[in-house]
Amino acid sequence: MKFSTSRDSLLKPLQSVIGVVERRQTMAVLSNVLLVAKDGVLSVTATDLEVELVATQAIDKIDVPGEITLSGRKLLDICRNLPDTATVNLSLKGDRVTVQSGRSKFVLAALPAAEFPLVENIKADREVVVSQAGLRRLLDRTQFSMAQQDVRYYLNGLLLETGKQRLRAVATDGHRLALSDVSVEGNEGAGQVIVPRKGVQELQRLLDGDGDVRIVLSANHIRVEVGGIRLTSKLIDGRFPDYDRVIPEAGRNVITADREALRHSLQRAAILSNEKFRGVRLELSKNSIRVQANNPDQEEAEDVVEVEYAGDAMEIGFNVNYLVDALAAIESEQVELGLLDANSSCVLRSPGDKDSLYVVMPMRL
Repeated sequence: MKFSTSRDSLLKPLQSVIGVVERRQTMAVLSNVLLVAKDGVLSVTATDLEVELVATQAIDKIDVPGEITLSGRKLLDICRNLPDTATVNLSLKGDRVTVQSGRSKFVLAALPAAEFPLVENIKADREVVVSQAGLRRLLDRTQFSMAQQDVRYYLNGLLLETGKQRLRAVATDGHRLALSDVSVEGNEGAGQVIVPRKGVQELQRLLDGDGDVRIVLSANHIRVEVGGIRLTSKLIDGRFPDYDRVIPEAGRNVITADREALRHSLQRAAILSNEKFRGVRLELSKNSIRVQANNPDQEEAEDVVEVEYAGDAMEIGFNVNYLVDALAAIESEQVELGLLDANSSCVLRSPGDKDSLYVVMPMRL
């Protein structure tokens, strides 16, 4: 293999895939990226056996087509430290690859391309097309509610549900839930898949432009094509909870508040909340919420927010981080909080928004 190209045309695909290259690997080849040069195109592939990323880039000149694997981070660092206008020449001889640019020369150890594990045909059974902006908004509104290292492994990911010309994302850690919908096109037969946390995070990183995203689903994989990048992720094999049962019916006690005012009030009270449980008490009365927090050092915080509220007077406790996260995901100036009683979950949503909602379970203080 032998090719030459500009620094940027090598750096760009490397930066797109490097997120899945772990620094410490049980298999040496997983620290490498697979380079394939042919037909005027360079493809760069990285994988951690759960998520695979492939980025393609047209390059200037291919003298000898071929494929090889190299240390991803070393090659990335070399490219980053070359001048912006540099031309990079890469050539393979035996099990060594020479990277040359101007007076700089680097000789890297290589491993055969045959050792690199690739995801073959995923046998797709559903396909949808969604705008990048729509998918980015869908993930931003829900991913923060995924569990982290929960023994209920199916909660450590994001549920994607297709059907009725829409794509729905649902995430829950057992104490809170986030749900959002976006319209899609395509043959999206109804079904559910659970995408692991890392697949969600890498997908979020790729969604930084305009245009459409093609999503292909199979029994075991999700494949997403955006621009010149293809992401393939294994799915979590498990049954996601029946989230409809967690969403309470419309509460008779509805609070309408300025979203930012309420969020800042909660953040101020959280300063003196218990560092472990992060609990705050909300005291609801006509047109006001009194936010109270205390900690084992007998320190106390109190803040009052003016709201629109004509429901029952009550006190209810919540994890303050869960409320703040939900408020941060809502984009409107106003927010609506629905409660049935002092023991029920709270439903947060933007007034009139039927596409997204957030459920936070109460806690005893």
